[in-house]
Amino acid sequence: MCAVARRLRKQLGRRGIALVLLGLAKICFGLGYALQPSPDPIGLGLLTRFADIRCWSYIWIICGTVTFTCAWLRVGRDGLGFIAALVPPFVWGAAFLWGSLTGEYPRGLAIAAWYCIGHVGLILFLASLPEHSVPHPARRERGR
Repeated sequence: MCAVARRLRKQLGRRGIALVLLGLAKICFGLGYALQPSPDPIGLGLLTRFADIRCWSYIWIICGTVTFTCAWLRVGRDGLGFIAALVPPFVWGAAFLWGSLTGEYPRGLAIAAWYCIGHVGLILFLASLPEHSVPHPARRERGR
């Protein structure tokens, strides 16, 4: 089991592992709303005006699948995975922010901040990480 985990870690790298975790989390979150949709989710009135909550859950599932799939690509080609990971929390965070500004859901400001910092900020940070961040070896003097 440890050999499989080491092989996967080596194949995926740090960015790939981040994309796998983000993708699976988004798929699970979307499935939660797809399998057991609440009739009128509080704070998401802006979204439910345009489509049913089940449709929005499919956005989470599709973006999670794209994110998960991009984890298996080489570094430098995985950018689409990070973009796909950004879409759902950005949209939902904007909806909660709108709900708080209109007075529909006063607590929406805190949830919007949570989406912005806890999701969007973290994803942007992970996307900026180089695959290997080891210090450069000390430069040897010439002539030795």
